[in-house]
Amino acid sequence: MNTARAILLSTIGSRGDVQPIAALALSLKELGADVRVCAPPDFRAWLESLDIPFVPLGPEMRGTAKARPTAKPTPQQMLRIAEATVAAQFAVLPGAAEGCAALVGGGALQIALRSVAESRGIPYVYAAYCPVTLPSAHHAPPAWRGDDPTTGTPEDLWAADARRWNASWGVALNAYRTSAGLPPVADVRGHIFTGAPWLAADPALAPWPGDGNVVQTGAWILPDERPLPPELEQFLAAGDPPVYVGFGSARAPEGLVAATVTAARAHGRRTLVLRGWAELPPPDDGPDCLSLGEVNQQALFPRVAAVVHHGGAGTTTAAARAGTPQIVVPQHYDQHYFARRVEALGIGVTSSPDALTEALTHAATCAPRATAFAAEIHPGGAPSAAHRVLALAAR
Repeated sequence: MNTARAILLSTIGSRGDVQPIAALALSLKELGADVRVCAPPDFRAWLESLDIPFVPLGPEMRGTAKARPTAKPTPQQMLRIAEATVAAQFAVLPGAAEGCAALVGGGALQIALRSVAESRGIPYVYAAYCPVTLPSAHHAPPAWRGDDPTTGTPEDLWAADARRWNASWGVALNAYRTSAGLPPVADVRGHIFTGAPWLAADPALAPWPGDGNVVQTGAWILPDERPLPPELEQFLAAGDPPVYVGFGSARAPEGLVAATVTAARAHGRRTLVLRGWAELPPPDDGPDCLSLGEVNQQALFPRVAAVVHHGGAGTTTAAARAGTPQIVVPQHYDQHYFARRVEALGIGVTSSPDALTEALTHAATCAPRATAFAAEIHPGGAPSAAHRVLALAAR
């Protein structure tokens, strides 16, 4: 391995967290870098099919899409979960980083990665996928677990957010740092995000508001050349563009698919149902519905009438690139931000499951703006970020 061009990319989460990392990995490989990716075990087969060396990190994530909400964990349970998460990261990441010249963490759960970089004296980059997840005077932190405060100034809310980070991760992180001969950190969130985080989001769709030392690279979009399955091609050719509904690797609200199909039928439309990790079923065996497994969104979305989804960064960007109206049914975290952006840009609407018939009516009026906005999305974020990573590694 060429250690001067060896890069470790790491993330923990669902497909929306891993796919941007895969896009960056392929861009780095095109520039001649040796790349390896740490991600949950769910993604081994997929990443290896892209010829990306893979190191499993943490538990499988697929079950989270099927699990229904339960009682909120106690503080003691949360600390045990944090200890196990940090222990798993420190058990894997030091070995995975062997011989690397730079480390890149995607998403907020990279608790150990910067400490590994410090121990090795190599550069570390933190990348977020949504502006609202990074501290700014222009927005509040995203709500999480339903117990975050919703009133107050952004400054007060970000201060409370920092205290939650310290309470959740500080003890476990600093115990491992002490054992590695590193000084403790007083600000866990600031330590992980660094003073100059990267924002892997499209500047037209999700712009950084301007304060702070944030580098917006553009979205890390993975090119997809896969053809659509023959059964899907036949379905598309048999009638007008259908409505697509899918929540990817996220949990969907109860009754969402049935509500979407009912709304589509009210408009004389057929429906495509992405099963996703939650294995969403069609509500009946009507011939106007087709159930899909994994599919090339880049090829499919330009051929549907509307995209009903949860508001994840990847799906929102894919629908925006396709120029297709969106109906966003947000659940948590950054999804509410993307729902607001879709409405503000006039490329779609926000809805709840019981208002989808009206939402489809409104979404149809967004089609001209959605088509025009597609030209504003730039696909070069991953190549741009890859050049930046190699420049850091060469220092």
